[in-house]
Amino acid sequence: MIRKMGITWHLRLRMAEKGMFQTTALQPLLAERGIHLSREQVFRLVTGTPQRLSTDTLAALCDIPAGETGTSQPRPRRATVRRPIRRETADQDGRRPEPHPTAPPDSSPRTV
Repeated sequence: MIRKMGITWHLRLRMAEKGMFQTTALQPLLAERGIHLSREQVFRLVTGTPQRLSTDTLAALCDIPAGETGTSQPRPRRATVRRPIRRETADQDGRRPEPHPTAPPDSSPRTV
């Protein structure tokens, strides 16, 4: 059986994140990068998932930064979630907790 492949196309969402709400705003930005598409072609590119797409067009879409779209505010960066480092602590009697049974043995020598 042939496996069907597909992509999820989020161009309209990415444009909205950059403050672009009209498909006509994309046409001059693509033209600056050497991609000359008609108004109808840009509309179809934004509103639907393309079946075929040239790598030049894809590269131009990826190259359009947030600063060139007419928005004065920079796009917010995603926050990085840092997980706390688990530190081994001694219990009330001063003993260290036993290592997890699947953890590799510690090969470093310890001085007592």
